[in-house]
Amino acid sequence: MGKRRSGRELLRSLSKKQKKHLREFGEEHPFYDTVAVVVVVILMLPFQSENSDKLSAESDSETEVEQVSVYHKLLATLRTSPESESEEDESESEESRESEAEVNSEGSQETGEADGGEEDKNDVPEEKAGTTDTTEQTLDQEQDDGADTSCDPRHGVIEEFTDVKHESEFSLETNFMEEESGDCNADTRDSNPFKQHMDKELEEKEIEKMSTLPKTSSQSQWPRLGQLTFSSTLEKHKTLKADKEVDVKQLYLHKPLESTWPKVNKQFLSSVNKPSDSPFTPLQRELFCIMNTYRDLFYPERNALTNGEEIRHAYCLHALNHVLKANAQVLSNNAKRRDRKPGSDTDDYRDQGLTRPKVLMIVPFRECALRIVHIFINLLEVNDKKKIDVSNKKRFKGEFGSDPEEKPPNLKRPEDYEAVFAGNIDDHFRIGVAILQKSMRLYAPFYSSDIIIASPLGMRTVIGAEGEKKRDFDFLSSVEILIIDQADIYLMQNWEHVLHLMKHINLLPLDSHGVDFSRVRMLNLNNWSKYYRQTLLFSALQDPQINSVFNKHCFNYVGQVAVRNVPLTGSISHVVVQLPHVFRRLEAESITSVIDARFQFFIDKVLPEYRDAIMSHTLIYVPSYFDYVRLRNYFKKEDLNFTHICEYTKKAAVCRARRFFLKGEKQFLLFTERFHFYKRYTIKGIRNLIFYELPTYSHFYSEICNMMKATDNGVDATWTCTVLYSKYDAQKLAAVVGIDRTAQMLQSKKNVHLFVTGEN
Repeated sequence: MGKRRSGRELLRSLSKKQKKHLREFGEEHPFYDTVAVVVVVILMLPFQSENSDKLSAESDSETEVEQVSVYHKLLATLRTSPESESEEDESESEESRESEAEVNSEGSQETGEADGGEEDKNDVPEEKAGTTDTTEQTLDQEQDDGADTSCDPRHGVIEEFTDVKHESEFSLETNFMEEESGDCNADTRDSNPFKQHMDKELEEKEIEKMSTLPKTSSQSQWPRLGQLTFSSTLEKHKTLKADKEVDVKQLYLHKPLESTWPKVNKQFLSSVNKPSDSPFTPLQRELFCIMNTYRDLFYPERNALTNGEEIRHAYCLHALNHVLKANAQVLSNNAKRRDRKPGSDTDDYRDQGLTRPKVLMIVPFRECALRIVHIFINLLEVNDKKKIDVSNKKRFKGEFGSDPEEKPPNLKRPEDYEAVFAGNIDDHFRIGVAILQKSMRLYAPFYSSDIIIASPLGMRTVIGAEGEKKRDFDFLSSVEILIIDQADIYLMQNWEHVLHLMKHINLLPLDSHGVDFSRVRMLNLNNWSKYYRQTLLFSALQDPQINSVFNKHCFNYVGQVAVRNVPLTGSISHVVVQLPHVFRRLEAESITSVIDARFQFFIDKVLPEYRDAIMSHTLIYVPSYFDYVRLRNYFKKEDLNFTHICEYTKKAAVCRARRFFLKGEKQFLLFTERFHFYKRYTIKGIRNLIFYELPTYSHFYSEICNMMKATDNGVDATWTCTVLYSKYDAQKLAAVVGIDRTAQMLQSKKNVHLFVTGEN
């Protein structure tokens, strides 16, 4: 009875968001650690394996040929592996008896984060009070007279809510441009980038050329962005130069934005700026210069600590400017159609797509969506007296804001961790936003929305899979701007969701959805929407999978711009312990065979050197979960003395593994990158370090190496670090050791020995 009562109490301690995630996916969000419900990992694996079958076949060489690899065989064993089942059953039975005693005993030996006990009870990062609180206060200050508050999200929402009450008020078909605004005249200028891009009529031979011929590229050096690569298929593109000074009036912003943008962006500008100075930071100026030409953009240097919010404000300005111009054109043409003479040509009024959504914004967490909507509201409010009407904002704040009850204690985490995981970090959401002149409608049905803000998982669940009865992706047919922010985080969530989205965007809809075909642009009727779509991709790193999306799924006829700066030093310069680094090169014939080649190289040449008892306290860092499972199964088969920690390991098992490894009772510790991404624990007792593969985030390399200084009784002379790499790891290698060393290491087939003193 005591155990059952304890389980029920722990279940009640979970928040609504945690319980919802637990019901839907059979596991708690990896970010949280206080799982009280017994969830066998094997129940979750079919969901992972379904997506991972495709992911394992996706290669950095951009091939789509599906091959039978060892991962497919591994996944088959995962579903029915008796070893996994017995291991989990044993872990479950031990956990109920030992968890409390182990946490207490560990707490007497270690303090702070190293014990893993007290911390696991409240393993949620501290919120960044500044931006989050400001966002919520803004939504609090605005009175929501027309909001539907009948269903409070704090008391649970069973069905997804959409606002149907304001349908006619936000309909583009039944509304007209307000005469007092006069914005429609500005949007008809031929030099307007929006009009130039959307009004260009491509020919069939140009479409065929883009589908068959390779792109031509050229290089350019910009003051702030650095090395840029311009690529295009249709024509020899003109060299685009960065504007040193930007006049807001020359950007053809929609009328309200000209006056509101300088005020909204003031927080990022220097305090000594004069009113006549540019309302953009140097980074924003160059980014917006590219965005405003409607070229695709890939910027792989986004940093949550430094420039993340600058970038968010810049793309929000561009997206809102596009929507306001598009809607103003429709409303203006509504008035012209109403006043036109009978029998006049109706082709002059083709100003819409097959469906209404024009902008799709993919962000990782609800907190990101909250900040985006906050920026939209500020950009639309000309002054404090002219507040815009925002429908359902109270509900929005409740569902996307952070719960004060979940505010964690002060835990020591790196600054970048706290910046990424600030606020509401639920990763399953989607919301439609409709904007019409001086009003904004949150929770608009997708087919009545101008902007859709969603996470990859939120889009995956509504798009569905082939064969499912309830699935819908017609609303993606006429997306004109796709913004994917913080793409690197999706590598830690599920990259397959991003690929699934890219395969279903800009397809012909299966239903008309009440569209007036006399108003639909010919580019949409010809199924050429993808050639007009602008894709803005922001990431904290360059990765082959992210590069593949930008190269294979972006078809903009204007061309693409990618920032291609190379790291000069690398994260190895941030290692503060004196440590010999041995980089061991493995050979592989192709990118598809490197997975098997790495495993064979490890068990044949690396692992035998560490089997001796002298080489104890060896941590093996494994970026891929499937490599981790493969190694775990091999270690079991060979009956090696090891323990393991992954993102699905329960808190009692984590405490146990850390204690065993610290005391030397277990010689090896298998450690996954995704666990480190979500937890950032300091693992004590490391004397020997093996990077089975270079980390996805380069700064993880120095973080893991610097964990060695946490061991008080360690001897510097005995510490070792071994890294496995191949010629296909050039980008990751350059981020760790720098571009100069990378070039030397790729040319030489010998092992490379580096000794870092902390001053390199």
